[in-house]
Amino acid sequence: MNAAVDSPPQTYDCRVAFAEELIALARTDERIVAVCNDSVGSSNLVAFAREFPDRLINVGIAEQTMVGVGAGLALSGYIPFVCGAAPFLTGRALEQIKADVAYSQSPVVLCGMSPGMAYGELGPTHHSIEDLSWLRAIAGLGIVVPADPAQTRAAVRWAAGAATPVFLRIGRFKVPAVTPENQPFTFGVADTLREGSDVTVMATGTMVSRALQAADEAAQEGVSMRVLNMSTIAPLDEDAVRRAMRETGAIITVEEATTTGGLGAAVAAVVTSERVPVPMRILGVRREFAPTGDTAFLLEHFGLTAADIRAAALSITRTDA
Repeated sequence: MNAAVDSPPQTYDCRVAFAEELIALARTDERIVAVCNDSVGSSNLVAFAREFPDRLINVGIAEQTMVGVGAGLALSGYIPFVCGAAPFLTGRALEQIKADVAYSQSPVVLCGMSPGMAYGELGPTHHSIEDLSWLRAIAGLGIVVPADPAQTRAAVRWAAGAATPVFLRIGRFKVPAVTPENQPFTFGVADTLREGSDVTVMATGTMVSRALQAADEAAQEGVSMRVLNMSTIAPLDEDAVRRAMRETGAIITVEEATTTGGLGAAVAAVVTSERVPVPMRILGVRREFAPTGDTAFLLEHFGLTAADIRAAALSITRTDA
């Protein structure tokens, strides 16, 4: 009995939830199409291709063309989900994302698959840790990072009907469930997953479940930690940031991305703009290339574990109060 209670929670690949929801949408809306860059398998589109062979466009290893085709389909009345490994979708096709999608306001759903350091031993060429920084610099582009399968499904449903350019960061590294099933996704609004009074941890994507674990551990040491799921990076929920400043007096951000321009930088811009800023820590990937190792090792290497988040919370509440 105790072994069952103490067993780790079940974890999930969000790409599975993405594919299942995309197929469900396509069954009821013929405008739904998928575009990919020779990534039918890695984008988890095999079942979609089997059921809708005429609605999957595989352009081959040509990411710039892929985004351009997606923009053309959107302007022709379709709802294109443009899917590819996040480092190649965003890195190789950044100009097309800027000009053909965001500047032109083409309602394309860009789906960055296996972001962060999900490719593990394949190394920095396959890691997508810069994507939040360079995409956040583009005007008119929404950036959404679901935390688990339920939120992935809800975000896919929202994106299909939003009629706006958006980037969905679809995780591959398995995570536990943190979102109630059928909870709607609200673009631009942070979700409060746990209340707290001493410090607020703002996490996104794979880091949300780790922040919740850290909050449990910090509570045992007398620190009350608020946990926010910052699923929308752009536009940022600035009201949630200001509430956290007023009500908890300290902020920690956590992201599986470089700290130069992603969630932490966005929150810091709000914090420092206030007349009375609060202590803050930004946890993420340092501005360096990663060593070789699997994803779990890399997250530990860059200080992105529940223990690291707990340590940051204890430090900021005890030294900066």
